[in-house]
Amino acid sequence: MNPAASAARPAIDWQPEDPATLADPYPVFTRLRDEDPCHWSPRLKSWVLTRYDDVKRVCLDREGQLSSDRLRPFFASLPGEEAARIADIIRYLSLWMVFTDPPQHTRLRRLTGRVFSTRAMQGMRAQAAAIAGELLDGLEGRERIDLIADFAGPLPCLVIMAMLGVPRERLPELKRLSDEMALFIGSSRTSPEKYDTAEAATQAMAALFRELIDERRREPRADAISELVHLRDPGADIGVECGDRFSDDELVATCILMLFAGHETTTNHIANGMRSLMRFPGEQQRLREDPTLAAAAVEELLRYDGPSGAQVRIVREAHALHGKRLEPGQRVFIMLNAANRDPRAYADPDRLDLARDGVAHLTFGFGSHICLGFPLARTEGEVAFPALLARYAHFEPLTEPEWINSLVFRGMKALPVAVRRA
Repeated sequence: MNPAASAARPAIDWQPEDPATLADPYPVFTRLRDEDPCHWSPRLKSWVLTRYDDVKRVCLDREGQLSSDRLRPFFASLPGEEAARIADIIRYLSLWMVFTDPPQHTRLRRLTGRVFSTRAMQGMRAQAAAIAGELLDGLEGRERIDLIADFAGPLPCLVIMAMLGVPRERLPELKRLSDEMALFIGSSRTSPEKYDTAEAATQAMAALFRELIDERRREPRADAISELVHLRDPGADIGVECGDRFSDDELVATCILMLFAGHETTTNHIANGMRSLMRFPGEQQRLREDPTLAAAAVEELLRYDGPSGAQVRIVREAHALHGKRLEPGQRVFIMLNAANRDPRAYADPDRLDLARDGVAHLTFGFGSHICLGFPLARTEGEVAFPALLARYAHFEPLTEPEWINSLVFRGMKALPVAVRRA
């Protein structure tokens, strides 16, 4: 780049809530990676990292310079009246493993991983395929569908409900409650009214899971809630005679987390992936003709326009990065999708290539905090994309989508398309 031209460029004014930026954040990510890879955002009052190596280094955090325990400091800073307003959000989200550091994170992940193992999640493939088939059969004869409301939304929700053992008829209620909780979890700035909505949703979901947990204590079944309820970890030295186990609040919090995280991200993964395939019809046809590409296609679709926009850390120890000084207590946004399009990591990163080979994408994070449910998300993607492409020979977007106003989640509110049966 010409130095004079570079000097004449205006300062980067990143407006993450701008509709045009929500629809296509990648041009500003390019500028941030090239011109200011450790960017201080006055709007977010946070540091923003966009390069692949920097984001991966934060995920690994081998030096212990950053913390994932980012909600408790926020909760502690709230005035008493405001904290009381979101008491159940504080009660349960503080126990989510994604918001904790070792040793609490290590313990919660070890316990949860005994039930939500890779083998158990991959074992849901047949059930996911059956649910996908049912959903598509229910759309028979329609020439217009909403890929989110009709397929990408219910599929992962029904799969994780089946794994947990939540009655299928609770789907509409749980989807609504999950969407209302996302008003708090997915937004960096939320109005008091949305706080109230998210608090009420958290209370309702906690009540539902307490009811199911009580039932499983009396009559265990072949489902994940029963396993969590009766779980003992004989390998843990926590001072409990029969081994470590979840407290009642930890049980409820873990069930809420697995339901929320088990479908919200996968819904956006399937929808974003189908939108990407519509933008690259050659790659869409390539996968349609060769479904054995499904596993590789899922990885590339997760990289190209993944469902996780960012993760947040808190600076624990002062350190320098790209000439900037990061001080204890400051927030750091690691922009996963920006890292996944970094040309320093990927050749021609703005092109969708379903046979791409190279370094692992960072959509699920990396290291000890990598998303526990990633095997289930991958399995559902490997089922969903071939099923849609086998059922329909053509997809045509009907409108420009409205994107969710969130830094944490990258997804659309709806994805209406015209379809033609294969």
